[in-house]
Amino acid sequence: MQGPFNRSGKSKPMGEINVVPFIDVMLVLLVIFMITAPMLTQGVQVELPQVSSQPIDEQENDPIIISVDSEGGYFITLGEDSTSVTLDEMSQRVVAILQRRPGTPVMVRGDRNVAYGQIVVLMSTLQGAGVANVGLLSEPPQDG
Repeated sequence: MQGPFNRSGKSKPMGEINVVPFIDVMLVLLVIFMITAPMLTQGVQVELPQVSSQPIDEQENDPIIISVDSEGGYFITLGEDSTSVTLDEMSQRVVAILQRRPGTPVMVRGDRNVAYGQIVVLMSTLQGAGVANVGLLSEPPQDG
């Protein structure tokens, strides 16, 4: 009878690797990484560089400029006319202007002290109003 022991009572080496423990370890690691991966992408605090950018090309239509001041108030500017509005009024006015003059560029100007979330809400509202492209206005860095 041939078994794992030869006649002298010694075991002969097996040429196969038992992979079941390796699979168990890999599955445990997979679960751990699946749980921790969303926590790793929370964000990193960075200081953005100040760079100068090229001015935008002149348009034949005056752009619609949506401004957010440091207190979170919204203002809509078309040409020389600037009006304080709520978020809903701003959306309705942008829709009305774009129906009369399609292709009018829309620009967002936000105070540096405004919360990022408020700018995201503004841009989402503009997207819901049918604005395909939104430009962001900035000022060149102050040398001094």
